[in-house]
Amino acid sequence: MNTRTVYVPTPDGTALATDVCLPDGSRPRPAVLIRTPYGRDAHRAELRGWAAHGFAALAQDVRGRHGSPGEWHPYRSHEKADGAATVAWVRAQAWSNGELVAVGASYAAYCALVTALDAPDAASDTARDAASDAARDAARRDGVPDAVIAAVPALGLAETAREPGGPERLWARAGWWAAHGDRRDSDPDALDRALADDPRLLEHLPVARLADRLTARLGRELPSWPRLWADRERGRLVELGSTARLPLLAVGGTRDPFAADTVALWRNWGGPARLLLGPWGHRLTADPAAPPRARVNLGSLYVRWARGALAGNLKPTRHGIIALGDSGRWHSTRVPESPEWAADPAGSAGPPGLAGRAGPDAECRWPFDSSTGLRLLRGAEFSADPERPVRSDDLAVPVDGDRADRCLLLSPPLPRPLDLAGVAVARITATADTPSADWAVRLTALDPSGRADPLAFGIVRRTGPPGEAADITVPLGTLGRRLPAGTRLRAEIAGHHFPAHARNPHTGEDPVTATRLVPSRRTVNPRGSAIHLPVVARRRYVEPVPEICR
Repeated sequence: MNTRTVYVPTPDGTALATDVCLPDGSRPRPAVLIRTPYGRDAHRAELRGWAAHGFAALAQDVRGRHGSPGEWHPYRSHEKADGAATVAWVRAQAWSNGELVAVGASYAAYCALVTALDAPDAASDTARDAASDAARDAARRDGVPDAVIAAVPALGLAETAREPGGPERLWARAGWWAAHGDRRDSDPDALDRALADDPRLLEHLPVARLADRLTARLGRELPSWPRLWADRERGRLVELGSTARLPLLAVGGTRDPFAADTVALWRNWGGPARLLLGPWGHRLTADPAAPPRARVNLGSLYVRWARGALAGNLKPTRHGIIALGDSGRWHSTRVPESPEWAADPAGSAGPPGLAGRAGPDAECRWPFDSSTGLRLLRGAEFSADPERPVRSDDLAVPVDGDRADRCLLLSPPLPRPLDLAGVAVARITATADTPSADWAVRLTALDPSGRADPLAFGIVRRTGPPGEAADITVPLGTLGRRLPAGTRLRAEIAGHHFPAHARNPHTGEDPVTATRLVPSRRTVNPRGSAIHLPVVARRRYVEPVPEICR
């Protein structure tokens, strides 16, 4: 095999730096395309791996990044046009057999998806007829790939900047913009250095002007920072995916902040769709201390899936698997369109009971202030003070002091192991004395020795008349865990989760532009409040590769 660098022309004449790794031999090959802002050099080993399995493999710097000229504007329309032009260029090469898989992780997954979903006529009746050779030819002429592998997809400005429930993702966006924004290369440690020099950096108000303070620490300007917060359009790619007919492999981690977007993309995809949700964070790596059985060779899985997708061997269904933490066991899942508790708010009769629920899985309801559910320790009334917010980077819980800063609940030890796989939700009845209030719910697993391990988290924003009681639903994401006997569950309900999320000022002003903060008095009514967890009642363990590739 050999690797060379070429410059692929785009419609406006910008030539994009692209590494091409070809297998030995002269016969035409299927191709794999990775378009990335993080540096094509980082994909050299990956390209060799694809080529060793018979694929022509390409990694391209998006415009304005690393080796490619031009100006980079994250999530702008040039990614669509540049992707389509590159696909068309690949198919015109003598070494290409016309088949192409778009592959990417994080922002690169966005590049792959817009190429697949936003190319001209991609949603036409002809292009949607996957069984038609004419449709495949038309799609190829239009620069549409034949299949997509989207790992930990960062689907857009709005999706990355804010949670589905509204609160702003401060830490992640500040870190990403400091590392990659408004520059040609990357500096992954930029935010850490800035914080070492200015520990209260992320407390800067207004958030919209945080770039000014970052500029002073980084020595460069971040003019695109305000536009990040101005974009509020969510769900565009998920909606477009519902009309797609090409195969999708969506890969995510239960510890990834974008896991909900990965699941939503898979759940709504119109063509054959597979979900692989492992015990990973955004980098798709297992805990180094995890046993070997908890690891998956993603490269081998991608190759096998790509071959099946290009050959038309995937069943036209939507199914996936979720890892049960680091246990090495995987559970087959078909995530419902809405959690089961929506149809049956009562759920099953108390943890970890499963009585009265049909089917392989069950919604297990953990009521508040219950001897068999979650016992209230303190904080049915608490103060959410943005000047002293509950921190996202500290699992320690204060149990004394005059005024509680959160509602705190604890379960009895589990009498037997519990497997969780699916959607988790908190439903609380609560009151705030301010017109705007964030409700953050953090669920932690405490092993028999008391060691704390994050289990689930969710945060939503509610506006309404001060002092008015409300039923609030807080999605806690898609879980995949095995909890051993003796585990206790600790639930915290707070008004902030800083610095992961910007502080709600409680005045009703936009947290991005607000400069004045006021405390908010909160009350949680245990009656009717509960955590709903997705319990695996009938275990359906599967092997990852065969299940994903069937």
